[in-house]
Amino acid sequence: MLRTAILSLFSLVAVAAVTTARAAAPLKIGVFGVDASPPVGSPLAYDPTKGVVLPLSCKGIVVIGEGKPIVLCAVDWIGIGNDGQTEFRQALAKAADTEPGRVTVHTLHQHDAPACDFSADRLLAERGIHHEVFDAKFDRAVIARAAEAVRAATANAQPVTHLGLGRAEVHQVASNRRVLGPDGKVKYVRYTSCTDPKISDAPVGTIDPMLAMISFWDGDKPVAVLTYYATHPQSYYRTGLANPDFPGMARDAREKATGVPHIHFDGAGGNIGAGKWNDGSPSNRQVLADRVADGMVRAWESTTRTPIGAADLGWTSIPVRLPVSPHLDETALRKILDDAAKPPLARGDAARELAWLLRCRAGDTIDVTCLRLGKARILHLPGELFVEYQLAAQKMRPDLFVAMAAYGDYAPGYIGTAIAYPQGGYETGPRASLVAPEVEGVLMDVIRKLLRD
Repeated sequence: MLRTAILSLFSLVAVAAVTTARAAAPLKIGVFGVDASPPVGSPLAYDPTKGVVLPLSCKGIVVIGEGKPIVLCAVDWIGIGNDGQTEFRQALAKAADTEPGRVTVHTLHQHDAPACDFSADRLLAERGIHHEVFDAKFDRAVIARAAEAVRAATANAQPVTHLGLGRAEVHQVASNRRVLGPDGKVKYVRYTSCTDPKISDAPVGTIDPMLAMISFWDGDKPVAVLTYYATHPQSYYRTGLANPDFPGMARDAREKATGVPHIHFDGAGGNIGAGKWNDGSPSNRQVLADRVADGMVRAWESTTRTPIGAADLGWTSIPVRLPVSPHLDETALRKILDDAAKPPLARGDAARELAWLLRCRAGDTIDVTCLRLGKARILHLPGELFVEYQLAAQKMRPDLFVAMAAYGDYAPGYIGTAIAYPQGGYETGPRASLVAPEVEGVLMDVIRKLLRD
């Protein structure tokens, strides 16, 4: 019995030692960033590139704790979908010696910026359309540079001792794009700029006014900052001049002012824009950038720090099948795609829609993920998600600091709530949303599961 008691005591001591070692193991962060600006002649979302006003970036962090590394990446492009997502995540995963399921790639959705969709590009290439809609060679060059940067960031990751959490309201930037009439239907779509007073003067509507900030510290030294804010990023566009627009300008200004790498993510801003506060004049871009930057300053000033270690890191991923929109018709899409008289952009839209339809029919899934960092939870979702998803997630766990990055896999387009589809409006119409109204039930259930401890 004495021998048994001694062995039990040794076992308890060993378990305690392992637990202490796990708690004491440092969390490590590596920061990466590369230029993602297109060359002259390369297609932006709607026009060929004439030049670059301000550089576009591909930035992110590698998080190293328990389990394989996690990579979070944000790109100043309008969207990355289908096999564009697959190749991007695979390349970054290989560079970080991790799995694609532990990599997220999001865009900020600027409109004077490129799109990436290798599935749609293949459908176009089969019909002799090269370079007019996508520039796959340029896209893959950026992916390769980003992978090299991730490899270096992983090798040079530094320990962090504290996690910082802060929030602040951003004033006079976000407004709901969907202005409802007395009948409960969409009467006006306010878009991201508006010159009609009767539309711009309508109430702000449902938004999330708060900018969320998550920072990593080594003692008193800040290592990296992540920010999250839900709005379309356009002030004006179709200039042919690549630029990161006002959220990117705010991010870059704060990085320059602090000397700390800032990585910004667009939250669930599918039905949110600056239309109430923005008349589309070029001078207003800087005004909007300054307002977002001011929110970043105040979130920084409100930040509270708590100790963090490797054991405080967690990652959950749930593969999800999204319900395809019933309006998608393979025969009709192929007819547009095969019609040489149609403009390349129209055929490009058909290619994107067909690629998504075929993918859904094949039973393909999209990863919806959650990063746990102490009391913080960061949700990563696809498409142009409505802000109601973000607000619902925060209400599910008011005891936690919940942030959300949308604009992951861009393939499904706009993702509305169930009630939004019969309300009408652009965002839930057949030109914009490639999913069915049942998508709300699917995603809300997944978000609820991810936020469970």
